[in-house]
Amino acid sequence: MTTHVSATMLTRYASGEDLPSEALWVLEAHLDSCPACREQVGQVTTDPRVTELVQSVRTALEPRLGPGHGRWWGLRHRFRRQMARWAAPAAMPWLLCVLAIPLAAMLLDLNASTDQTPLLLLVAPIVPALGVAASWNRFTDRAHALVSVTAQAGLSLVLRRTLAALIVILPPLTLAGLLVGASPALWLLPGLAMTTAALTLGAVIGVGRATAALVGLWTLAVILPVLAQGSTPVPLEPAAAPFWAAVALVSAAALTRLRDGYQQDPRHF
Repeated sequence: MTTHVSATMLTRYASGEDLPSEALWVLEAHLDSCPACREQVGQVTTDPRVTELVQSVRTALEPRLGPGHGRWWGLRHRFRRQMARWAAPAAMPWLLCVLAIPLAAMLLDLNASTDQTPLLLLVAPIVPALGVAASWNRFTDRAHALVSVTAQAGLSLVLRRTLAALIVILPPLTLAGLLVGASPALWLLPGLAMTTAALTLGAVIGVGRATAALVGLWTLAVILPVLAQGSTPVPLEPAAAPFWAAVALVSAAALTRLRDGYQQDPRHF
């Protein structure tokens, strides 16, 4: 929505009228980013109970804020509001747990013989997908049921949280890989393909379930055979790069077709 909402529509919304679901989603998405229209909603609200509630909250908060705290409160509120657009409040502890996996692998690699395939190289492709799963599912985010049905929910929010998770995970993962000789050139493209595949399957069965399935498949097909035989994993050889690029492209194309899956009942996830 590029223009302001009409006064008639705002009045119908403020009065609690049962609007069509499509119009309600667009309206609330606009209100989330337009202070002028939000203020207008308050002006057209005629229910005295709402006015009384707002006034009581304002009266209770004003003595606590004072002239020196109002600006700080506003800045903090805006910061938290922007952070909520990019990351779940409960995601950071889970992302730190995810980072513990490559850290443990790095410590094991530093104490292992140099002729073995680094354990970190084997787990690195699935670590970004684990971070994405930690950012978007009902088990790690207590507010997931509420967030997933808001007007701002959907694939765009999932992708923002995915980017936030990758920003936290990729730098330390890259540094750990360099310390043990696991070049990012070997695992970065498979990791991108795994992440995209997790998002695509997540639109159908939920990101958590999709990631668990991919991690289980990777463990059975790559990690366990390499640990048992000590051979170089074929999926992580340079010759496999075109395959992973194709997986990433196909998954991305499928994700655009399945994007509505992220606006379903939150219990689906």
